[in-house]
Amino acid sequence: SLNGDSRLNTCDATVDVNGQPAAKASTGNWRACFFILGIEFSECLAFFAISKNLVTYLTSVLHESNVDAARNVSTWIGTTFFTPLVGAFLADTYWGRYKTIVIFLSIYTIGMLVLTVSAMLPSLMQSSNHGGIHRVAVYTGLYLTALGNGGIKPCTSAFGADQFDMADPVERVKKGSFFNCYFFAINVGSLLSTTVIVWVQDNVGWGIGFAVPMILMSLGFAVFVTGRRVYRYKTLGESPMTRVSRVIVAAARNCHMELPDDCSALHHLPSPPIEATLKVHHTTQFRFLDKAAILPTPTPGKKAVEAGPWRLCTMPQVEEVKMLLRLCPAWVSMVVFFMITAQMSSTLIEQGMAMDNHVGPFTVPPASLAGFDVVAMLVLIPIYDAVLVPFARRATGLDRGLSHPQRLGVGLALSMLAMAYSALLERNRLAVAATGATVSIMWQAPAYTILGAGEVFAAIGVIELFYDQAPDGMRSMCTALAQLAVAAGNYLNSAVLGSVASATGWIPEDLDDGHLDYFFWLMAVLGALNLLQFLLCSIPKIGLPPDSASFQRKQA
Repeated sequence: SLNGDSRLNTCDATVDVNGQPAAKASTGNWRACFFILGIEFSECLAFFAISKNLVTYLTSVLHESNVDAARNVSTWIGTTFFTPLVGAFLADTYWGRYKTIVIFLSIYTIGMLVLTVSAMLPSLMQSSNHGGIHRVAVYTGLYLTALGNGGIKPCTSAFGADQFDMADPVERVKKGSFFNCYFFAINVGSLLSTTVIVWVQDNVGWGIGFAVPMILMSLGFAVFVTGRRVYRYKTLGESPMTRVSRVIVAAARNCHMELPDDCSALHHLPSPPIEATLKVHHTTQFRFLDKAAILPTPTPGKKAVEAGPWRLCTMPQVEEVKMLLRLCPAWVSMVVFFMITAQMSSTLIEQGMAMDNHVGPFTVPPASLAGFDVVAMLVLIPIYDAVLVPFARRATGLDRGLSHPQRLGVGLALSMLAMAYSALLERNRLAVAATGATVSIMWQAPAYTILGAGEVFAAIGVIELFYDQAPDGMRSMCTALAQLAVAAGNYLNSAVLGSVASATGWIPEDLDDGHLDYFFWLMAVLGALNLLQFLLCSIPKIGLPPDSASFQRKQA
């Protein structure tokens, strides 16, 4: 048996590096997770070392305009969160999570090396015609890191969760603690980047500012590989994309068939992966997809021909696709939310560059104000778990305290408030600038703090939502889909910035001559409309309790 003795080996079909049943005493658990948390910390340090101050680099070193720099930053961040779809597909279908992480880490490290060298090009090249080469080198390094990120973000959290045996009650509790440590590592990496690394970039040099995270990334990569003998590995299953495609194709091919009145007449024989882990009950939403599970009517006098998987699917397979469709309205709402948070890497930094960044004897880089966002998350996450969840649990009766729609709705509302505050601040800054004075950059701190609080509710909440509501065999892919909302939000921000720049004069080179406050008001209005859309469309889809009559998921 693959599982072996449950007292000695894991019971979740994980194997060790040699392909043998994973032994509990020598593989997985926290001994393996420390390696995984280390690489996640170094990757986040490198990512935020680039993203938090990239708009400053593009405007001050490459001499791009405010609008072009903001658009390019949003496009790059969008690409960074789009590539996880590629990584998740390769990990679930061909390579497995460990191999995918190693391959994409290699690409990421090469991208950091190219970016570091590109930052040193102006001093290395004495010719005045090096601008074109410099720009090409910068963007080559940026998009290599974006590609490398694609195999890390969807795999590290899932690979860490694989190190705990879900059939073991003790290890199952530790798995929950792992996710807390995982988000803590992300935020510590972000905090160090927005403070120490950004200060080095602005005061010591961009080359050193990129070299430090590159070296830490290389060290983290080496440490991660050395832990390969203590990891537990999941065996590969059928591609999630194939399973979804089969249902859609089968429903389309059976579109001429009539649905039975009784759902028990559908093809209910569960596929082995579903039968082993999850019992899914029939729902009445998206009835068209039920046609994929209609049993063919035998023709009298002819030998029955067994329908193939692209003609006939099981009802649980159909319900998996329905689960994904129910997440779509929430996903759309998160796209607008991440468009608003994208201002922390673009327009808010440009606003800070037009303010007085002297705080006592210190000179604060505009990008370092994003540290308030990170600190807010580091402080509020434990408060949320220790104070808000128990309090809300008494009021709602839910184990998690707030339901998924309630948690996401609070985050969407906070993002709208942050943009309204930024608009009022910019209006005041313009009024003060007209008198020849300046406004302290510390007035931006509340905006970053409110956005950080919004991320505690919405950004973490959407990952929890997509994990809880996803089919068991598609959780890696759903994690990538949740991150795709970040990509779409940044692409949308880039498009909105381009449209505003071409249609108005709100964001000129000298912000004193423009109306950045109008742009922030536009973001606030879009946030309000997004919240309304979420309340009307998303809650009916995801607001049902797990034991609802129309949607039940029970352990088999």
